[in-house]
Amino acid sequence: MNRRHFIQLSATGLAGSLAACGKKDAPLVNAAGKPIIRFGHFPNVTHVQGLVAHQLSRQGKGWFESRLDAEIQWTGTFNAGPAATEALFADRLDVTYIGPSPTLNGYHISKGKDIRILAGAANGGAALVVRADSGITKPEDFRGKKIASPQLGNTQDVQIRAWLMDQGFKVSEKGGDAYVVPTPNSNLIDLFTTKGLDAAWTAEPWVSRLELETGAKVFLEDKDTNVTLLVARVGWLDQQKELAKKLVAAHKELTKWIIDNPAEAKKLIKAELNDLKLPAKDEVLDRAFSRVIVTDAISRESLDKMVKSAQKAGFYSDIPSLDALLPSL
Repeated sequence: MNRRHFIQLSATGLAGSLAACGKKDAPLVNAAGKPIIRFGHFPNVTHVQGLVAHQLSRQGKGWFESRLDAEIQWTGTFNAGPAATEALFADRLDVTYIGPSPTLNGYHISKGKDIRILAGAANGGAALVVRADSGITKPEDFRGKKIASPQLGNTQDVQIRAWLMDQGFKVSEKGGDAYVVPTPNSNLIDLFTTKGLDAAWTAEPWVSRLELETGAKVFLEDKDTNVTLLVARVGWLDQQKELAKKLVAAHKELTKWIIDNPAEAKKLIKAELNDLKLPAKDEVLDRAFSRVIVTDAISRESLDKMVKSAQKAGFYSDIPSLDALLPSL
């Protein structure tokens, strides 16, 4: 699958969503008359608010439920952003924690009509990691190497492609000077161990797991990217503006609670990863959490940089003004 096919697939998946925009379906409510919010996140430490809130829901102490007087349906976890974006487009998801690249790609494909950023969630927490015996010590050593990204078009995929191009490499899935191989994060440990990959640009806790479980080394750490955002589909936002305001306020309150209570937050993250069948040791979580900057701020500078990286990597040539992407609630 090449980048052009990725965009065409997304556009195809979007067709039904755009067609549905013209009709006003009634907001989803449960048997008790409470609104239903279908919520998503990834099993990454960079999605800390999603992990904490999901675990609190499992424990019957729902953070969003109590503050919004709503039913939160955690509709599943996603390996990477493009899958979550398509769920938004297909009206299977209302709100999700997601990275900037799939957010921007969805905004581009829908011509600025179908996706909005409500808040920031985290910065940093991602890195380019190399296998200990890969022989990679400097940028030119990536020539001929296989480098994993979580999914074609996700944030780390765009970043590694743009970075390799900045080093003067031609990048291709089937040829070129370096090979970017979209690979589920859950496969990275085995592929590093069996030498099926030379490097990976990925997010926490996978960076720390690769270090501690395979001896991999961080070659380049991303500390600045607004790596996780809170995003909603426009159809839901138009129907539930007051609820969306409460959601943003609850998200900001949760963000502050995590910053003020890191030890308790890590316990909830560990419990949620266990429930997702992705257990992480305390050493992994301590290291991973130290790399993540939890914040509710949206960085326009980071979004603009991601647009340039995506354009360089060939995902789109133009995009509507980002002003509409950042609504005032």
